[in-house]
This record gives sequence, structure tokens and C-alpha cells, in this order.
Amino acid sequence: MPGDRLTHEDRRRIALWLAEGLGYAEIARRLGRPTSTISREVARNSGPGGYLADRAQQAAGQRARRRPVKAVRPPADERSAESVRGFVERFAALLAGVGLPRMPARVFACLLTSGSEGLTSADLVHRLQVSPASVSKAIGYLEEIELVRRTRGSGRRERYGIDDDVWLRAFKADTGAHAEVAAEARHGVEIFGAGTPAGTRLDQMARFFTWISERMNDSGLTDTAVRDALTVVAALVHAAR
Repeated sequence: MPGDRLTHEDRRRIALWLAEGLGYAEIARRLGRPTSTISREVARNSGPGGYLADRAQQAAGQRARRRPVKAVRPPADERSAESVRGFVERFAALLAGVGLPRMPARVFACLLTSGSEGLTSADLVHRLQVSPASVSKAIGYLEEIELVRRTRGSGRRERYGIDDDVWLRAFKADTGAHAEVAAEARHGVEIFGAGTPAGTRLDQMARFFTWISERMNDSGLTDTAVRDALTVVAALVHAAR
């Protein structure tokens, strides 16, 4: 029950779900606990090998045998870190709702909230409590669709980050594909005939993708075009929810 101490079985489940790549919020939901309980449990009992249930249970037993002390409110920086973790998980869930795979969505949300210097693979593993292989696979996916950049920092360690204009570049990268779809749809109209149901649908499709392509090929991305793009994104999020 919420409010009771975590049991050994609870800790085994936490370790298992962390290994599967689940976030703190989802683990908390499955255990019926506050997200803060899970985040503090993992932060308090993680070591060089990550979070281990047996070690966490042993540490909890040692703390329980000590003389009880008055509970104090977590420091401001700890509360802030918890808020950041909560935001990352919620934002990743929204991105997953509009088509981005869950792990790439979590990595992207984590990078989105990082500083200008970006994060290393080890940073992402620590913050998300997932395996290096999961991070590597997610980074590869995000690089393929040009949502993250890779740089080499001091000590030859690679760092990953997100440029401020990532959304504009992503939209512009799709311009050629939009034009190809429009051209092929117009070819379909010629094949099926403009007066047929198929021809009518293809004509509407050609007009739509032509409009998108022309907007993105303007001399500069106008405020109107940006608002149109954001409207589409907002509609997708609303539909997913």
C-alpha cells in the first residue's frame, strides 16, 4: 500500500522494470506508489553496477535498525531534479503517443532538457536508468531522422545534443518527399481519371502535399508556416491523447 515501506519483492520488481527500460513514473504506477518514492529509492541505492534489489534491501534494513530521526524536506536541488525527471517521462510519453518509439522518445526528451554542452552516453544511462545498448540504439534511431547531433568533447568522449532549430530542419528535410508524393498522386489522377473516386482522392492528396512543399520551399520559413506546422503537431498530440 502507498505509504508503507518497500518490500524485497517491490525492489526486485523495480530492478527488473529498470532493466526493461521503464521510467520511474510507470514503475510507480505499477506498484501503486508516488513517483518520488521510486526515484529516491533508485538514487539512494544505485551503485557502480546500477540498482540491485538485494543490495537495496540490505541497505534499507541497516537504515531501519538505526535510531529514527525527524524527517526533513529534500533540498531544493533534489526537488528540482525530481521535477526534471517527471517532466522528461511525461514529455517522452507524449512523443511516443505521436509515433516516436518509447526509448528514442525518452532519450530525446532527456537531451532536450540538457545544457548546451549536451550529454554523453554514460550520462543518459545514469539519468534514464537503462542499459548502454538501449541508449546506443535510441541514439542511432534519432541520428537517422536527424533529431540529434554528435560531437566529440574533451577526452575524446562523444556527446549528444539537440540544435535549437531541430524542428525547422526536420520539416525542411521532408520537403523533397512531399513533392514526390504530390507528383505521384497527380500521376495517379491521370491513370484513374479525374472524375473517379480514386482520382478525386488522389487529386486532393496531390493538392495537399503540393501546398506543404511550396510552403517549405519559400525563401524563408514564415511565421505563418511555423504556426501551421505547430498546429499540425498540436493536432497529432490531441488525437493521440
